[in-house]
Amino acid sequence: SLASTAITCFTRGLDLRKEIEDVLCPANCPLWQFYVFGDRVYASLSSICGAAIHRGVITSAGGAVRVQTLPGQENYPAVNANGIQSQVLTRWASSFSVTRKWIDTALEAVGRSVSTARPSTGKRPKKPLDKKAGNKDCKADIAFLIDGSYNIGQRRFNLQKNFVGKVAVMLGIGTDGPHVGVVQASEHPKIEFYLKNFTAAKEVLFAIKELGFRGGNSNTGKALKHTAQKFFSLENGARKGIPKIIVVFVDGWPSDDIEEAGILAREFGVNVFIVSVAKPTTEELGMVQDIGFVDKAVCRNNGFFSYQMPTWFGTTKYVKPLVQKLCSHEQMLCSKTCYNSVNIAFLIDGSSSIGDSNFRLVLNFISNVAKAFEISDIGSKIAAVQFTYDQRAEFGFTDYTTKEKVLSAIRNIHYMSGGTATGDAITFTTRNVFGPVKDGPNKNFLVVLTDGQSYDDVRGPAAAAQKAGITVFSVGVAWAPLDDLKDMASEPRESHTFFTREFTGLEQMVPDIIRGICKDFLDSKQ
Repeated sequence: SLASTAITCFTRGLDLRKEIEDVLCPANCPLWQFYVFGDRVYASLSSICGAAIHRGVITSAGGAVRVQTLPGQENYPAVNANGIQSQVLTRWASSFSVTRKWIDTALEAVGRSVSTARPSTGKRPKKPLDKKAGNKDCKADIAFLIDGSYNIGQRRFNLQKNFVGKVAVMLGIGTDGPHVGVVQASEHPKIEFYLKNFTAAKEVLFAIKELGFRGGNSNTGKALKHTAQKFFSLENGARKGIPKIIVVFVDGWPSDDIEEAGILAREFGVNVFIVSVAKPTTEELGMVQDIGFVDKAVCRNNGFFSYQMPTWFGTTKYVKPLVQKLCSHEQMLCSKTCYNSVNIAFLIDGSSSIGDSNFRLVLNFISNVAKAFEISDIGSKIAAVQFTYDQRAEFGFTDYTTKEKVLSAIRNIHYMSGGTATGDAITFTTRNVFGPVKDGPNKNFLVVLTDGQSYDDVRGPAAAAQKAGITVFSVGVAWAPLDDLKDMASEPRESHTFFTREFTGLEQMVPDIIRGICKDFLDSKQ
C-alpha cells in the first residue's frame, strides 16, 4: 500500500497534490478550529482532518484517512455531525471525499505515535538509499545543545555523546536530508560545529567523539538564547523553509532561567525540544530555580516536545522514538510558516459602481483568504481599509487577534459608496496601517481590490509601499484597467496581478492568492 503522509490539523484539501492520497491525521485537533465546507463531498478549502471527523472516518484520536480529489461543485451544504458544524459555500473549484484507509494495525500504531507515517524499520526500501543524499523524508536543521556542566560530569558526558551520535546516525544525515550541529552548554556556551560543517553521518560521528568536556555551571538558558540567535543563520548553513530545531539535553536541572530563552527561541521560529535525564533528587530540588522549567522552554507545552530518559545507561531504545519526533515536520508548530508569520492588509474599493450585493462578494473573498491563516497575537495579523475619495481604516493589525474576531469584523464592514482614489488609499495604508508594524517579525502584504479606473496616480504610492517592504497583490474586477493593476503589483507582475470580469469570479482566486503569499513568504525567508 502507499505510504501515508502525516498532515496537520490545518492541512486542507487544496494542499494535497495527488488524485488519491493516504494521510495520517494527528490526535487531539481542537474541533472548534476546524473549517469544513459541505457534507460527504467537501470543498477543497476544508480541513482534511476536520472533514474526516465530520464524516465519522476517524475520531479526535486521529488516524489514517484516504483522500480522493473530486471536481468542484455548487452549493456545499452546512451539516452538524460528530461535534463539527460544517459551513455553506456557494461554489468552489475543487472538492474531495474522505474514506477509511484499512492498513495493518502495526503501521497505524507507529503512525499514531509518531506521525512520520513511514516506519524506519521493516522491509528495505526497493531502491537503495542514496547514502550522500541522506533521508529525504526527514526535513530538519537540528542543533544538539548538550550538557557540559559539572552536573553531568565527565563520565556521563561521554555517555551523552554516544547517545547523540546514535541519534545523528539514525536521522539519516545527508545533503538532502537532515543537517546537524552541536552546541555545548556550560558556564559559557560554545558552538562546537555548525550545520554547514558536515553533511555525512561519518564526519558528524567523528566530530562528536572529539568533543571535550568543558565543565562549569549548567547555564542552559544562556546557551539556548545564544543558539537561537547565532546558530541558524544562512551563512552558517541554515536552509530556507526547513524547520529549525534545538534539542536541549538537561542532566538534572538548569542553573539559570530558561523561560526567557524559550520565548526568544519561539520568536526566532525555532522548535525547542527538551530531553531531560535523571530527574533532580529530593535534596537537589531546593536548588532548582524552577521545577516546571521544561514546560516553559519547549515550543508547545503539549507533551510532544518533551522527552524523558531515566539515566544515561542503556539509552539505545530511546534513540528511535526521538528520531521519529525530530522527523515529524508537520508537528513543528513553532516554525515560521506563511500561515503564521504574515501581516495582510486588504484595501477595499467602496466606490458606487460596485453596489451592495457585489460588495458582499468582495467581503466573502477577503474572509476566505483571511481564514487560511493562523491569526493570533504572535501569529499572522489582518487589517482592512475601505476607500472612495476618502479612506476609512476598518480595523488595524493589532485590533483583533483571533480568527473569529477578524472574520466577524470583516462581516461588519459597511459599504461606503463614492469615488475612486486608489493612490491616496495606498499611501494612507502604508503610513497608518503598516507604519506601526514595520519593525515587527512578520512579512507584510497588501491586497488591493478595485473595480475601476483610479482618479489619481497609483504608480508612485505603490512603489513607495514596495520600498517600505510591502508586497502588493492587485485584484481587479469588471472595469479595472489592466495597466493600473500591473502598475500597483509587485514584481514579477504577472504573478501578483489578478483580474476577473464578474465579482462571482473572486471566489476562484482565493487559493491562488494564498499560494502567492506563501510563495513570496518562502522566497523572502531564510
